[in-house]
Amino acid sequence: MAEAYIVAATRTAGGRKGGRLREWHPADLGAVVLNELVDRTGIDPSVIEDVVMGCVMQVGEQATNVGRGAVLASKLPESVPATSVDRQCGSSQQALHFAAQAVMSGTMDVVIASGVESMTRVPMGLSVALPAKEGFGNPMSPNQQKRYPNIQFSQFMGAEMMATKYGLTKDQLDEFGYGSHQKAIAATQGGAFKDEIVAVTGKDGKEAEGNPVVHDSDEGIRYDSSLEAMRGVKLLREGGAITAATSSQICDGASGVMVVSEKALKEHGLTPLARIHNLTLVGHDPVIMLEAPLPATERALKRAGMSIDDIDIFEVNEAFASVPVAWLQTTGADPAKLNVNGGAIALGHPLGASGTKLMTTLLYALKARGKRWGLQTMCEGGGLANVTIVERL
Repeated sequence: MAEAYIVAATRTAGGRKGGRLREWHPADLGAVVLNELVDRTGIDPSVIEDVVMGCVMQVGEQATNVGRGAVLASKLPESVPATSVDRQCGSSQQALHFAAQAVMSGTMDVVIASGVESMTRVPMGLSVALPAKEGFGNPMSPNQQKRYPNIQFSQFMGAEMMATKYGLTKDQLDEFGYGSHQKAIAATQGGAFKDEIVAVTGKDGKEAEGNPVVHDSDEGIRYDSSLEAMRGVKLLREGGAITAATSSQICDGASGVMVVSEKALKEHGLTPLARIHNLTLVGHDPVIMLEAPLPATERALKRAGMSIDDIDIFEVNEAFASVPVAWLQTTGADPAKLNVNGGAIALGHPLGASGTKLMTTLLYALKARGKRWGLQTMCEGGGLANVTIVERL
């Protein structure tokens, strides 16, 4: 089978809900990333054979194939096709898998995998709420209801179920959440994100007019955070363990990577950042929902012929603190290798953009530390998980 290589990776800095990216149309924000990938590689954009863009709320400004909308808002020619993918929180990680599979199959040589989500302009849950309001039904079918009677699929309940199943205390989760902010602060102040972020012009304040401001740092990091303050945040559910402070932040953002074949490397004079080593996907219990990264990691390592200790850096999405903490407990991974620059609790979780966002951060973290192997995984609605293993070159 042919090899697939990542030759460029970039992301916007995360924007808080109603924050600096509030006036960016998501197609335009996605276009920024597409343009930046072309600029970083110097490739002729006409040779790009597809753009696969992850997006979860495909309604309103993110409807009618936002990936194609981003291409038409970019400097890429009209000849470049695009499609939009929804695998919930793993949408752009799945976009990366589809791009890699196209290259590895030999059917394409240059593909962009990307993601975008404006959670300010297209709020989470809107794709369900709007049709329900107009009387167009619910995604849960009668047959699903028969299979899962009196069960409402909920990521929030899944997070609490994870904490209960793995015996995780609120104190443990608070400490993890505080650590996410501290790592993100150190990474930002140390310039760790400088090369991976493409700066855009945003607006300060919250009013519609605002003032133009350079948006080149993640807006959700709480520089004044303290463990004491985090412990004082109200529980999401009485008797539970999860709070808003140990949950991922609502976030606006876009991200992307360019995936190419060995043939394209030579033809276009490209320098690879990494080789894609393993692509794994699992389906799991949709009720606890967020547990799938645990068996998915085990399967991916087995398929790759590797052990957990072979991996140098892990990116496990911090949808809720209970997920990476349970993942650490189950896999036995070294906590010092996990989310080394912080995660979604501090940096934000722009849903469909998070997959290639995490991959971008993983690649630059490997480079900065001179390390070789990286593994990325995240929980996804419906009880799904992607795992991607890469080898930095």
